[in-house]
Amino acid sequence: MLEALATVNDPEINRPITELGMVKSVGIGADGTVAVTVYLTVSGCPMRETITKNVTDAVARLDGVTRVDVTLDVMSDEQRKELASSLRGGTAEREVPFAQPGSLTRVYAVASGKGGVGKSSVTVNLAAAMAADGLKVGVVDADIYGHSVPRMLGADGRPTQVENMIMPPSAHGVKVISIGMFTPGNAPVVWRGPMLHRALQQFLADVYWGDLDVLLLDLPPGTGDIAISVAQLVPNAEILVVTTPQQAAAEVAERAGSIAVQTHQKIVGVVENMAGLPCPHCDEIVDVFGTGGGQRVADGLTRTTGALVPVLGSIPIDVRLREGGDEGKPVVLTDPDSPAGGGPRPPPDQDPASRGSPE
Repeated sequence: MLEALATVNDPEINRPITELGMVKSVGIGADGTVAVTVYLTVSGCPMRETITKNVTDAVARLDGVTRVDVTLDVMSDEQRKELASSLRGGTAEREVPFAQPGSLTRVYAVASGKGGVGKSSVTVNLAAAMAADGLKVGVVDADIYGHSVPRMLGADGRPTQVENMIMPPSAHGVKVISIGMFTPGNAPVVWRGPMLHRALQQFLADVYWGDLDVLLLDLPPGTGDIAISVAQLVPNAEILVVTTPQQAAAEVAERAGSIAVQTHQKIVGVVENMAGLPCPHCDEIVDVFGTGGGQRVADGLTRTTGALVPVLGSIPIDVRLREGGDEGKPVVLTDPDSPAGGGPRPPPDQDPASRGSPE
């Protein structure tokens, strides 16, 4: 019976309920009736129905079981403290796990010089694509004032708090946390710098992320408080710069990426978004925002940092990309064969990525 219950994971922590001390009691009647009492971490646990169903299904598969009765109880304060300490490896001290020497998580800070270049779209679709490939992925919506990741990723769940730990909701296999999950309606966040730093610190240290392969941080545009806080809290984070082909946007993006010189962070590369609009009638590429901006940013950052900064990709304008963001369905999942979703690109003479600076 315990082996069957060990196959049931807590939906938020993703570890067996037997390992988490969530099985309070098991009773087996002579008529094959099994009574299982399970501790919930909090009384308002949003996953109570899922846990009940999963426990019922696991036990019902055993030979001789005629009926399964699941009763839910709630952990005491002491039990929650023990659980939080266990999840943190035996210590209740708050620390950013991704900044520790033994961390195996790759952290990427997605940055831009100005707003409206599609930084959040890039973040969400990268996260969804990597999760679809089998990686364990998390996203921090670090754009406190302009948070948009929950909608774009389709994450409509609410975080659950266990003592001073926060269990993040998931969407498309990606764990995500955002200040938008804690504010009523569409209320604005009116905070000064120290509050922004504290919020980011809580997202990184107080959220139970588990063992992630990749953590993406969707930064606000520019080189303000959050960019500085990321460098302090997660100095090993690598910077991914997003720009459009427009020269004005490219100049500002280069400025944002140059912060790596002061923070001693690595720039992993540049993504050029909105790189041309395929004509719906003749497939000719219309350069709405010009050409070559991504390559100009990469060349400038290469000169500034002294290390090669490549152009990692060029994403064309695509209505499906916008629609997917509004509906919470990333285009890499709904239309993976489209150019914006990572599918075939136009011929080389029409590909915006092939028309940048010869440098």
